[in-house]
Amino acid sequence: MSLEAVLESVPELRGALSVDDLSGGLTNTNYKVITDSASYVVRIAGRETELLGIDRENEVHNTIAAAETGIGARVIASLPEHAALVLEFIEGTRLHPDDLRRGDRLADVAAACRRLHSGRRFLLEFDMFDLQRRYLATVRERGFRLPAGYLDLEPRIRDMEAAMRVRPERRVPCNNDLLAENFIDTGDGLRLIDYEYSGNNEPSFELGNSWSESRLSLDQLAALVGHYYGAPYRDKIARARLWGVIAKYGWMLWASIQEGISGIEFDFWSWGLEKYERAVEELDGPQFTQLLKDVTSASSPA
Repeated sequence: MSLEAVLESVPELRGALSVDDLSGGLTNTNYKVITDSASYVVRIAGRETELLGIDRENEVHNTIAAAETGIGARVIASLPEHAALVLEFIEGTRLHPDDLRRGDRLADVAAACRRLHSGRRFLLEFDMFDLQRRYLATVRERGFRLPAGYLDLEPRIRDMEAAMRVRPERRVPCNNDLLAENFIDTGDGLRLIDYEYSGNNEPSFELGNSWSESRLSLDQLAALVGHYYGAPYRDKIARARLWGVIAKYGWMLWASIQEGISGIEFDFWSWGLEKYERAVEELDGPQFTQLLKDVTSASSPA
């Protein structure tokens, strides 16, 4: 899609002083546009992103809702004819996984999640088990690659799903893609960007996905759960951990699809395989059976 057409279509962007690439996007092409009055982000969607489970109407609706809580960026314009979204640029420092692994920002992450989760409901629901099934169907229909042994693990994934359905949490508006880099430290707290995968979901998914993406320790997962829920409850830790496992298992398929369709120069396969191998360690690990038991039990401190 034409960046020039977007710049011409949005009054706030006309007469831009500079346009610079923003690195880090694996689905979109992102630009920072500076005018004489403000700075903006232009996101231009990649091709066939509907195969990744992205609904652009849902993204816009939820981004607006997140901005209402003060946690997300304000939407300036949505241009579906250009597959583009224009947002305010949030001044601050993007976090890195090392920032979370230090351990001193976990309370801030939990507070940012609670702020987002307190907002009005998002447009669509998000469920990682359902998304993984849809991804798998796409991979098989398109003939994309699967890592060795992937399908052999499906029975364990279905056992996990059955256990997780026993005591479901109340769904809240979630980002569902809590990479450390999606947190912006403004100096007054954390803001949260990127709502492509957002939807109403269990809050423990946010914690487990953040634990997984930043490769936090199990002690740090317990601390994150404690900051969010008020205590490190055993069932909540198990729930967040299992969400992290199915996230890794599912995002492997996301990587396989991206390898087949994306025009972005990135080694999606290696990116996904690293997650998959960590999921296998958990699924084959000695604690897996106990986690299934813990997640069906009533809350008690770990």
